[in-house]
Amino acid sequence: MKLINIGFGNMISADRLVAIVSPESAPIKRIIGEAKERGTLIDATHGRRTRAVIITDSDHIILTYLQSETVANRIEEENNDIDMLEDENE
Repeated sequence: MKLINIGFGNMISADRLVAIVSPESAPIKRIIGEAKERGTLIDATHGRRTRAVIITDSDHIILTYLQSETVANRIEEENNDIDMLEDENE
């Protein structure tokens, strides 16, 4: 299982991630509101402005203060690190 740091020491499983989206559009704001009502919203912003919304395969919605590109880069770095370890073990 690969864990991705989404800020302030909070981690999510990369295997459960479906999408990383901007919180600005009306449909995403609606998804956030619905998740809040269902109790599946996880606010990992620590009071900062939400810059990215992470959608998981379990229908949990995670808010983070990191930008979408930053989260995506961290996932890519994690994948590169795993590839390098696999190459060393061959």
